[in-house]
Amino acid sequence: MLTLAPLRLLREPWNASDCNQSNATAGASSGWCQGLNIPNELFLTLGLVSLVENLLVVVAILKNRNLRSPTYYFICCLAVSDMLVSISNLVEMLFMLLMEHGMLVIDTSIVRHMDNVIDMFICSSVVSSLSFLGVIAVDRYITIFYALRYHSIMTLQRAVVTMASIWLASTVSSTVFITYYHNTTILLCLISFFLFMLVLMLVLYIHMFALARHHLHSISSQQKQPAVYRGSSLKGAVTLTILLGVFFICWGPFFLHLILIVTCPTNPFCTCFFSYFNLFLILIICNSVIDPLIYAFRSQELRRTLREMVLCSW
Repeated sequence: MLTLAPLRLLREPWNASDCNQSNATAGASSGWCQGLNIPNELFLTLGLVSLVENLLVVVAILKNRNLRSPTYYFICCLAVSDMLVSISNLVEMLFMLLMEHGMLVIDTSIVRHMDNVIDMFICSSVVSSLSFLGVIAVDRYITIFYALRYHSIMTLQRAVVTMASIWLASTVSSTVFITYYHNTTILLCLISFFLFMLVLMLVLYIHMFALARHHLHSISSQQKQPAVYRGSSLKGAVTLTILLGVFFICWGPFFLHLILIVTCPTNPFCTCFFSYFNLFLILIICNSVIDPLIYAFRSQELRRTLREMVLCSW
């Protein structure tokens, strides 16, 4: 009987013959290539923690008027993307636990359909997370290098159009991906998008930190108000850099998995790497858990709002 499995479509290569795939699997079936057995309860626990954390971030941003700016709206959308990962994981793990304990019996065709729908949500969150990280980086770049024109460049209307476009594009792209996942071109497009966003954000942040170094050398000759304003912007760039680093550490193995599926589906080393797919999923969920902690500890205003929310709930 077919069972649910997170991102089942990407767990193993589909672009290799059965004979070659069997030989590769046999060649990598010993020692540490057996993979890592991660209990479903761990997925469920991390999903719950991530859901609660990101929900608090979203509520805090919507509640505090001081946080109602394009930058925090983009961060809010990023938190929603993390929530999408958590909800998809929770739903899938809940069904898996019920099916494993014989408490739920579902037809094979329905299970496959459910798996495809949940995988579509997960893929949509991948695209939207990358997109919003890129948009936030561009927003910080404009804040630092075009401070006087920021409010005319990044208007609320443009921010809304940007957010709506990202959500629409991520939904469409994830639907196409799930429908045509056997096509190598689709995987190459996803990998290329990941690499493009990586290069874009690295270039922006390197330029911003170059300015930060120059700013520290000349801070004594600047007026107080611009120094405070620009210092705040640079602090935001540091926050987003930490967030970016965590994201790529958590998502990097997954995208390497995709690259190896395309480049060496039958290689014994690659097959061994494929066996750790569950670990890559855990890293993805850990990214959703870590993101809200970065917001809370790096943003004083958001930290204050979260503290007030927690105290009021008691």
